[in-house]
Amino acid sequence: MPHNSSRYLAEGPRVGIRHFTYEDGAEFTARARESKQLHQPWLFPPDSAGAYAAYAGRLIEDPSKAGFLVCEKAPDSGEDGAVAGYININNIVRGGFQCGALGYGAFAHAAGRGLMREGLDLVVRYAFGPMRLHRLEINVQPANAASIALARACGFRLEGFSPDMIFIDGAWRDHERWALTAEMRASG
Repeated sequence: MPHNSSRYLAEGPRVGIRHFTYEDGAEFTARARESKQLHQPWLFPPDSAGAYAAYAGRLIEDPSKAGFLVCEKAPDSGEDGAVAGYININNIVRGGFQCGALGYGAFAHAAGRGLMREGLDLVVRYAFGPMRLHRLEINVQPANAASIALARACGFRLEGFSPDMIFIDGAWRDHERWALTAEMRASG
């Protein structure tokens, strides 16, 4: 379903980012179902209308979260193309910390095309700009090579290893901790 590009919060040559809406449910869940093989065992995005409504609701309503859809820009039209993926900033802490934890996933049709790299760069710029965050963190399972490559390509640095950090797919999973600060971004 095409969307008006004026809804972009930021845009690059091939993608724009915008917030989740409840109306995105049908496309998002269809893309999630098409991408199960790509996502598992790392991610389990909502793939039903009810699950999407609950998920989107948390991103829309909770001030400690911000959800962004990465949308392909349709050439020569004023509208978005397909949703290529999503990037969420979770656990946003204000005050002296000004930090958030990133989570993301590409959909199968967009994987390997550089769209998520462009989208993550836009989200980072938006987070350090209008959102006024100072630090972003990404926690990645060590065997998730694609996610680690994306973090590295966008300038995140490896800061450590946390055993049994997050409960995913029925077990506590080890994670590498990657981070980027506004100063690192400005100097890089």
